[in-house]
Amino acid sequence: MPNPVVMGASLSCSFGMAPSSMLVIRPNVLIEGKPAATIMDIAPMSNVPPFAMCQSLANPAVAAATAAALGTLTPMPCTPLIVAPWTPAAPTTLVAGMPALALGATAQCAYGGVINVVSPGSAKTQVS
Repeated sequence: MPNPVVMGASLSCSFGMAPSSMLVIRPNVLIEGKPAATIMDIAPMSNVPPFAMCQSLANPAVAAATAAALGTLTPMPCTPLIVAPWTPAAPTTLVAGMPALALGATAQCAYGGVINVVSPGSAKTQVS
C-alpha cells in the first residue's frame, strides 16, 4: 500500500506554477517523526499553501487579469480552494479518528485544478 502523507510532503496542482509543501497543524500522530495528514487536511494556507501563480481561467483573479490583458493569459497568485476531502483515503488507517492521507490521493480545487501528492514525505512506513 502507499506511503502515508506527512508534514512537508510535496504537492502539485495542475494549474499551479510551482510545487508546495503539505502542512499539518495538529500533530496528533507522528510517522517517522513528522505529523501525519488526514483526508480532511484541505484548508487553504493552513494545510495546502499556494502553488505560486495560478493559470486557471476559473480563478476570478486570473480571469480579470486576462480580460484586462485583452485575452492574453495572465497568471495571478494562487490561493487553493479545495472543495472536498482528499480521495482515495487509506480506509483502514486512522489518524485522530479520520482516514489517513496516502500517496496517490488527489484533491479538486474549486478553480479546476487537480492537486496531487508528488512525494509523501515518508519513506519507510506503509498504510492500508
